This record gives sequence, C-alpha cells and structure tokens, in this order.
Amino acid sequence: MTQSTRNDDTFAELNQPSLWSGINAYRSDPLIVDLTSNLPRSTREDLEQMGRYVTSHEAQELARMANQGTPQLRTHGPRGERLDVVEFHPAWHALMRRSMSAGLHSSIWDAQADPDAKGQSHKVRAARFYLTAQLECGHLCPLTMTSASVAAMMASPAVQKDWAPKVLSRKYDSSNKPAMQKSAVTIGMGMTEKQGGTDVRANKTTADKVSDGIYRLSGHKWFMSAPMSDAFIMLAQTKDGMGCFLVPRLLEDGSANGLQFQRLKDKLGNRSNASSEVEFSDTFGFLLGAPDGGIRTILDMVTLTRLDCALASAGIMRASLAEAVHHTRGRSVFGKTLVQQPIMTRVLADMALDVAAATALAFRLAESFDKASSSSEDAAYARVMTPVAKYWCCKIAPALIYEAMECIGGSGYIEERPIARHYREAPVNAIWEGSGNVMALDLLRVLNRGRDLFETVFAGLARDLGPAGKKTIDVLRAAMALCEQDEGAARLLIEQMALAAGAAELYRLGAGKIADAFIETRLAGGWRSTYGMLDARFDASYIVDLLYPPAT
Repeated sequence: MTQSTRNDDTFAELNQPSLWSGINAYRSDPLIVDLTSNLPRSTREDLEQMGRYVTSHEAQELARMANQGTPQLRTHGPRGERLDVVEFHPAWHALMRRSMSAGLHSSIWDAQADPDAKGQSHKVRAARFYLTAQLECGHLCPLTMTSASVAAMMASPAVQKDWAPKVLSRKYDSSNKPAMQKSAVTIGMGMTEKQGGTDVRANKTTADKVSDGIYRLSGHKWFMSAPMSDAFIMLAQTKDGMGCFLVPRLLEDGSANGLQFQRLKDKLGNRSNASSEVEFSDTFGFLLGAPDGGIRTILDMVTLTRLDCALASAGIMRASLAEAVHHTRGRSVFGKTLVQQPIMTRVLADMALDVAAATALAFRLAESFDKASSSSEDAAYARVMTPVAKYWCCKIAPALIYEAMECIGGSGYIEERPIARHYREAPVNAIWEGSGNVMALDLLRVLNRGRDLFETVFAGLARDLGPAGKKTIDVLRAAMALCEQDEGAARLLIEQMALAAGAAELYRLGAGKIADAFIETRLAGGWRSTYGMLDARFDASYIVDLLYPPAT
C-alpha cells in the first residue's frame, strides 16, 4: 500500500496554509532591508543568502533536531575515571559550524572580516545575528560569549596575544583537546553562584596567586553556560578584591583543569545549549586586568552580551509574527481570510509596531557601538541605552510571541512549529546578563553619576522625534526627577525611555506613519495589557502589509 502525498493545493482545500518556510527572512523584511541599505552590496548579498538559509527546510530541521536531541553529560568513563564532557547532537555542530563561518563569534574584532564595511562591524554583525536568531538561538549563546570575551581579554595583553587569534578563526573545532592545539576556540562564562546571582560581590570562589598573572581557583558556579567551551571567563575573590580570570577547560598536556560538572540544568528553553553546575579546585586561571578590578573588566564583556540579548529578542519576535501573519493570510474563517478580520488585523498591526520599534532600537544601539569612539553623542547613547534596549526588547518578547501563537490557534501550540521553540526561548534573554530590575538599576547608576549623558541622549531623541520631541523629553525628565527621589520608580523611567527611543529611531528611518501609531498608542495612550488596542485612526492593514508584505 502506497502512501499518497498531499501538495499545498490539497491543503488549501482543507483550509491549512503552507508552512512558513522557504521565504527569504531578509528580503521579506522591509525594515531590515532599510536598516542595512547603507552597507556594501557584497554584505547585503551575503545577508540575502543568509535570509534564504534560515527559513530553509534544511536549516529548520537542524534547529528542530538540536532542540529535541538535548545535550548529555558524561561525568565518568567505563573505568570510573572522570570525563566531564558534554555530548551534543550533530545538528548542534552543524549550526555552530555555519554560524562560526559567518563570523558571529569574531567579526567585530577582525579588521579583515568586512573590509568594505569599515566602521560598521557591529551593525553588520547585528544583521547576521538578528537573522540567525530567527532560526535557532541556543547555539548563539557560546558565540555571543566568545565574541564578548575579547573585551575582557584586552585587560591582559599577554592573554589576548595567545587567545585572540584562536577566537578569530572561523574553522569550528569541537574536538576535546587543549585550546592551543585547536583550529578555533569558544569561550564560556561563569559568574552566577548559589549564594549570589546578581550580587556577584557575594561570590565565594577564591583565587590564590601562583605566579605573575596565574592564579589557582577553588569554588563553584551554579550556572556555567556552554560547558564544552575551551575556556571560561570567571570572577573570583583574590586577597586584593574581586578579580576576573580566563580559565582553560583543559591544561596544555590535555589533562583536566579541575573542573568537575555536577549536572546539566533542565531548562525551560535554550534546550540545544548546555548549562551546567560545576565545582572546581586547584584550577588554574589567567588574571585579566587588576586583581581587584574584576567587576570592571567583566562589565566590558557584559555590555556586548546585552546588545545580543536585544538583537536575539527582536529576531525571534520578527520570526514569530511573520509566521503568524503568513498563517492568517492563508486561513479563512467566517467567509474571509483571518488577516481580513478587523479584530485580527488590529492585533497583528499592534504587534508589528512593537517588533519594528524593538528592531530599530537594537540596530541603533549596535550603530552607536560602531561610532562611540569618534562621537560623544553615540558614546552617551551606548552607555545609557544598552540597559534600556536590553530591558525592553527582552521584556516584551514572551507576551508578543504568545499572542502570535494565539493568532495561529491550536496548531501554533505544538512543537512542530518554530514558534513553540521561540516562545520557550524568549524568557532567557530577559533573565540572562541582568534581569529587568538589574537593567533599571544600571540606568539609575548612570543617572546618579550625573545627568550629562542623559541630556546628550535626550537632545538626539528630541531632534529625531520632531514635533513630539519637546513634550516627550519633558515626560522623561519628570520620570528622572521621580527616580532621584524614589528608586522604586526606575522601571517607569526605563520603559518610557525605550518607547521614546524606539519611536525616535522609526522617525529617523522615515517610517512616519508607523512611528506616529507607535508613539500615540504607547507614550500617549492609556494602560495596555494586551495587543489589539489600535483605534480606527490608524490603518491596521497598511501597517501589516508594509512591515510584512505578502509573498509574491
């Protein structure tokens, strides 16, 4: 008995739209095309190729398999010897190989990576990262940490000299051997301990000096992501204060460096990536920076990872809503396609405004990183807006992706669709590298040190907001004054700043009608707890079709 195959025409008769696959994630996204329009043609062609890949059936299958075939920890071998290795599904390695070849772990540090896009390395990488996030985010975790680790390594020129060339290599090497014997390395991170998550100054891990720049560490880490990385950036207490260290996983002779993995975390999402609990003693590490300057050193790294959190959140929101819009265009109910039903149209348009603002805000932040060394305005923007963008882009993602799932209906609530993976992934970006409250406190830290950076950012926002600028900045200043008297009001300030900055960037990009709808419904609107609150003044169909054009 042969099994018949059903084509898309047959499923159309059954009122089942085709899957969101094979549609170029770059070319079908007018906003990202506009945001990257000033990049060299060769770079844009590369992005178009990446856009085709991330929605291809082949790539989606790799993402599915990497998340279903979760990592497995092997603590011991058959003779009872310690192994401390984590085995990954072959699909994980395929994803890593592809993304490392694209330079997601290294391109901002490599002068030869995009020679025609000089001075735009963060923006170019942001576009690649944003597109890849629409495919699979778990494998981006070690790539984010590897890229950001170079900022910490720069505090120790000797360590940077030895390790940076291995980071810059694009030849993925998953072999279990010493770092200097490999074609390329990845770098993980271990900051969180049981007694001190956010409060890293409470960490109990100790570091005793062995020789100049080399210490012996003992302690534990409650969350150490990507445990098969070749080295880890860690904080530990020295006799002088908190220090930052690069800790190899294996020693030069191939023996273990004292790291013993206790278990892998059973996580809600981010399943393709392993996160571990680890204990260690007599573990050697290289000091990065001053022995009492660890917090300062690691913050240079954390700033870069927070940008990636914002970009990844924007990417998975874009992919989820694109899948929902595609579905509603292909499914009919009550005599119309879903997308033509007035309530559905407004829900989709309302979500589209947030995705557009989050994307524009994340890319503006990446651009400020590129220009910070030559522009005081961009330097101020990078410092002030990093916690703001990280807070808001990550905070809105779970609710938005759920709403997109509801637009699809029951078939959206199954694991076969990418949106289920996106939904499980969304919370980690808000929690990792500083939760919402930590981002709000970071913003207050800048405020407490002086208003100069804020005023520089406000001047730029007022300029880009146009007629709405003065009133909006007055609101922000009032929120600042409130926070100076009441620390508990910090979330009011950080969210208002995110909304104002998102609108300002949409105006700057020339998306006037989109920006008008966003700012009037967010900054000037009443309390909102769900999507679909647009009124008839705004053309919902126009918003959806402009930001999510029908496939041709």
